Amino acid sequence: MEELGKPTNVGFAEVPFPVDHVGGHTTRTEDRQQAGLSEVALFHEVLQDLKRRDFGHFHSIIRTLADRWRRGEFALATVHRAENTDDPERLRAIVSALEKIARTICSVVWPMRPRTRKCLGEMACALEAVAISDPVSYFDMLLLESRARFVLTDSGGVQKEAYFFRVPCITLRDETEWVETLENHCNVLAGPCEEKILEATRAIGTAGPWTAVYGDGSAGMAIVNAIEQGAAR
Repeated sequence: MEELGKPTNVGFAEVPFPVDHVGGHTTRTEDRQQAGLSEVALFHEVLQDLKRRDFGHFHSIIRTLADRWRRGEFALATVHRAENTDDPERLRAIVSALEKIARTICSVVWPMRPRTRKCLGEMACALEAVAISDPVSYFDMLLLESRARFVLTDSGGVQKEAYFFRVPCITLRDETEWVETLENHCNVLAGPCEEKILEATRAIGTAGPWTAVYGDGSAGMAIVNAIEQGAAR
């Protein structure tokens, strides 16, 4: 759906705002021609702007969460893609890896979606060491991501947010939409393989440096300025 949606969105847009060099190149070479656009500038990622915000006020609002899970003392896990949850073999391998991490390396926090919980229940797959919670809000999730020692996820958005916070990420898939995050081992593709997940966990110390591939946190203002300049023409 994403591959179908992107050209459609660009076709409707008078001026697209690609977030990275990969997206900018694609827009320049393919969708730009379809949309009849002559120039496309690189504006980076507006979500990166969140990193510039002071999370102190969130810490005070989400007091219980902030007190319980302190920076660098836990790993954050998210698993929700059907390719993992609907395949018992894949899901069991991921759960086994998370349990081993929780027992031998650090606590693992897993805000679990109802659908994933249902799949685990149908498999009679119990978790004992992993700390399971109900789904959390977006800002709760950002707080957990920013404080985690590392992240294990099959979510596209969480991969990118982990990069924003310069937190090592282990992706529980065989591919990623955000190939730029793979540079310097900032994000590692482990798939649903237990041994690869554990191996990546042991190697998180090699992650970095993180670069400004998504900008410096000023994307929103740059886009506003570009729109205002266009409107003034």
